[in-house]
Parts: sequence; C-alpha cells; structure tokens
Amino acid sequence: MQKESISILGCGWLGLPLAVSLIKEGYSVKGSTTSEGKLDLLREAGIEPFLVTLDPEIDGEEFCDFLQSDILVVNIPPSRREDIVEFHIQQISSLIDALGQSPVRSVLFVSSTSVYPMLNREVTEEDAVDPESPSGQALLHVEEMLMQETGFQTTVLRFGGLTGYDRSPENYLSRMQEMTAPDQPMNLIHRDDCVNIILEIIRLQQWGEIFNACSPIHPLKRDFYARAAETAGIPLPPAVSVSEPSPFKLVSSRKLESALSYTFTHSGS
Repeated sequence: MQKESISILGCGWLGLPLAVSLIKEGYSVKGSTTSEGKLDLLREAGIEPFLVTLDPEIDGEEFCDFLQSDILVVNIPPSRREDIVEFHIQQISSLIDALGQSPVRSVLFVSSTSVYPMLNREVTEEDAVDPESPSGQALLHVEEMLMQETGFQTTVLRFGGLTGYDRSPENYLSRMQEMTAPDQPMNLIHRDDCVNIILEIIRLQQWGEIFNACSPIHPLKRDFYARAAETAGIPLPPAVSVSEPSPFKLVSSRKLESALSYTFTHSGS
C-alpha cells in the first residue's frame, strides 16, 4: 500500500531531519525553505524543494504544487517582531485559505509549551489559558484557528525546551554570564524524540488532537547545567540568588504517552 505524501512547511532545525526520516519510512516528501541557498540541500536529501515565504501573504509561485499532498506539517514559529500576534495570525490565515484549494486533509501544527503560563504546578493540554509571552499568545490564537477548520483535521503538538545536536547545554553555557532561576524545573525534549513522535502521530493517524511533548524527567536548572559543565570541562556560571521562589510549570506528556504508547528515547538530562 502506497504511503501518504507529506509537505513540510519549514525545513529547518527540526523540519529537515524530520523529512529525511519520513523518506526513510517510504513517504514522498515536499519541503519548503525561505533560503534559495538551501534548495540544493533539500534536493540532495531526497526532498522535493520549494522556496516559500509568508510575509504574511504567501510568496511562492509554486505553492499550489507544494500543497499537493495528503498531509501538511506546519513548522514555522512566530517571527520576533512588535506585531508578532497579528502577523502570525495573518500568516496562518493565508495558509488556511490556500489549504481550502488543496487536497490536504490532515495538518500537524508544531506549537510550543509557551502557550502555558507559569502556574507553579503540573500543566496539561487543558491549561493553555492567557499565555504570558507574545509568542505564546500568537501560537494559541493560530492553534484555535486551525482546530476550528472543517476542511481538514489538525493535530497540535506542543514542544517545550528543544535540545540536541547544536542546541546542547554546553553551547548555551559558553554564552551564559550567570544562571537565573537555578531552582526552576526544566521542560525538555530532544530532537530525536520530536521526530519520532511526529512519525508515530502520522503512522497512527492521530488527527484532531492536542498533545504536549516533553520528557517526563524535569531536572532543576542548576543540576542540568552542572552536569553539562562537568561533561564539557568548563566552569559553571554563578547562580543569581533570589528571595522568592522562581515561577515554574511542569509540562505533562501523559496524554501523548498513552495515545501513542510512546516511551521517550532521551531523558531530561
């Protein structure tokens, strides 16, 4: 049986290795980039490449061809700009309009745990109310827009604390002058788990869902970076002393673990 065709909007740090993994599993993959210089990189990886920008309207002469797939993975974070909420809403509105003229019937939207405020407790998928950051506000708005559409089914996947490869704690330590909130528990997920979880959602046809995706292990920031400093053989930056406990959230991924029968490959350390 022929597997579905998949388009990935945003073949960057996560989208590119995801595309490579999907191709290995027998899927045909189209991928977009905003950089003309990356088109050959995508092509060499076996991805059908497309040059696409959302500024906020779609700019890409072949965007209709890009959307000739069964499944679309949307992997474009909100742009860092003053009108971040309005701009991201306009971007996704343009995308929704284009999807209405396409054969895509399943959308996987890569979101973030920034949709949760610091509630000083465990948070589940139902706790996304009044995000504190503009990025979280933008993501929650567009999540709701996509979930309300009836022409296709959307699954929202909220990642938190992306790590792995060039996003290693050692790299962050080299730029860190001091450690704030050292006793704050961390929400982390390795890129390998991000890719594997998306593969499982597609394989199991888990559409119309909202999932958190973070390792069930939540190390304290001071412990996480102390281990990284010891491994790298570099000094640990001094911790900033605070009089009040740092606000936190513990992101629960139990719903995802149950629905996918998924066990995280990498712990939160």
